[in-house]
Amino acid sequence: MMRVEKEYRQLEGIDEIRIFNASQKDFYRPTRQEFEVDDLPLQKLLNNIPVEIHSLAPFNDGEDFIIEKVGDFTLNKYDCTQKDVKGRLLSKISPGFYEILHDELLEVYHNHNIKRIRFVYYYKNKLAKLSQAKILFEKGRIFITSNNIDTRISSRVDLEYRNFNEDKSDIIENFSQTGSYYNINGKYTWSQGIFNIINRAKEDSDDYYNIVFDLVIPEDRQIVNKIFEKTNKQTAQFEEIIRIKTDNGILKTIHINIYSYFDESGIIIRQGLINDITNYSGEDFTKPVDFLLNGFKNSKKLALLVEPLNAKQFKFSKGFYTLIGIDSDKYYHSKAILDNIVEKDTVERINKLLKGEINKFDETFSYYIDGDANNRKFVDLYIERFEYGNTIHSIGFLTDITEEKENYEQLIISNDQRLVLIKEIHHRVKNNLQVLNSFLNLEKRAYRDNPDLIIEHMQTRLSSLALLHEKTYNSRDFKNINLKDYLLDHDRQTMNLVDSINPIEFETYIDEDLNLSIEVITPLLLIVDEITMNAVKHAFPDASANNKIIKSIKSLDDGMAELIIKDNGVCMKDINQISKHLGCEIIKSLTKQLGGKISLIEQEKGTGYKLVFTNEMEHTIE
Repeated sequence: MMRVEKEYRQLEGIDEIRIFNASQKDFYRPTRQEFEVDDLPLQKLLNNIPVEIHSLAPFNDGEDFIIEKVGDFTLNKYDCTQKDVKGRLLSKISPGFYEILHDELLEVYHNHNIKRIRFVYYYKNKLAKLSQAKILFEKGRIFITSNNIDTRISSRVDLEYRNFNEDKSDIIENFSQTGSYYNINGKYTWSQGIFNIINRAKEDSDDYYNIVFDLVIPEDRQIVNKIFEKTNKQTAQFEEIIRIKTDNGILKTIHINIYSYFDESGIIIRQGLINDITNYSGEDFTKPVDFLLNGFKNSKKLALLVEPLNAKQFKFSKGFYTLIGIDSDKYYHSKAILDNIVEKDTVERINKLLKGEINKFDETFSYYIDGDANNRKFVDLYIERFEYGNTIHSIGFLTDITEEKENYEQLIISNDQRLVLIKEIHHRVKNNLQVLNSFLNLEKRAYRDNPDLIIEHMQTRLSSLALLHEKTYNSRDFKNINLKDYLLDHDRQTMNLVDSINPIEFETYIDEDLNLSIEVITPLLLIVDEITMNAVKHAFPDASANNKIIKSIKSLDDGMAELIIKDNGVCMKDINQISKHLGCEIIKSLTKQLGGKISLIEQEKGTGYKLVFTNEMEHTIE
């Protein structure tokens, strides 16, 4: 059921009519036409004016009113046309409006004064529509002009009058316990600071009410009337202290600075700054800026900087003092802190910011804690200067990105190493395949009648290279391969590959710390393979003997190393035949690749070789 409330809002000089739970039949009931009505003069012009205009002709000295014209917005709302409403009595076609507006219409009809009304429509106690209207008398008619506002659409038309960023102003308002507002054509824009002062959240209808002055206590009402009387003049300004009582019953004292001016279109704009100056007592009270900073208090890597360019009003969160390595109670605002910044061009730009030559600083740089070059931090600093309330303010964020920076650099190194590894793999595989292909061509000519021997030799070499590649790639280090670990694994693998009924024991003695690059160890192991396989095939005809192959490698001076490899088997009858053997040709080729020198060792039993070679070669891939 429809319910209507009326109230005169003194501060704004307007009658407010609040309508609850109205239905369409309350405002429009189709009825037959009773009067012939001519079109209004300038009808076409009236139809194209954006403000809705209704025209009513007084009937029976204002007892009722004949409808001459209804605005298009209203016609569309009730799904009718001008023909459906013209020439009808208001009381019959719209009994709801007749009951609500009759007294106001009659008043304007008799005294010819303009009356301002705000219609506020509620549905289920929620604001549904709002309309600003004027009732005026002209040429024997009553005209009603209305501006209908859909409260479901956020249209902050006044934002163009605000010359500061709302997000930053909210932080400054929290810092100083202030709020601001604009009033343009009866519509308000309230900053967040205002809602902090009056202790409540924003509501949809707040744009249309003076939510601060409505809370003024009765004793200070005359001060408010005085304020608006003074500030209705162009560029008039007024400062005053008044008291308000919030919805939750808290009494506050606020300082108000209001001034009014007209824009180029003659529209009056009222602007106000409101500061909460209530004297709070007790230790439990916390300023909004403290609450803001407390949100950062446990962060050692992120710091909020409020007014960092103001040596008297600055407030920094804990992360700032953690980063610079100074306790907050010992820190004083000083440019000396800039001396610890490593990049001097960064210091120059910060000084420009301090002088007001630039308004924004956003850079990453490094910082020495307490000037110690061994205690370096990487930081990201953002500071911006801006104007608010005719005063220059600043706000910023400081972030410790040392860990992220180090992780990033490590990732770059890791990626570079991975690229080197991939290149090295391709390079090694290519080189080794070329070496094996050369050996294969040599043996095809020498052992064309014994293909099994060619396959056996190739299998041994492939197994050795596969072992080397596996150990190298697992360590991802091509420059430092531990020779002892490798050759012990090589012995076990060779024993598994030897096709002999004679058991052979391998003894290997290698310096613990002898590390060789892959360029050295590849030809070295192929030499070991050739000598070992030659001994396995020819040196041990007696299965009952204690057959051994002994290897020892040690470092020499001047970056050289020595390999001794010998067996305790039978000696070759003709030493001169050794140099003509294909295996010997291969060994000579590999020795040349090493830049070394190989020779036979004279011994009573078996055959021995000594190879002296450089233990360092230039790495092929960097």
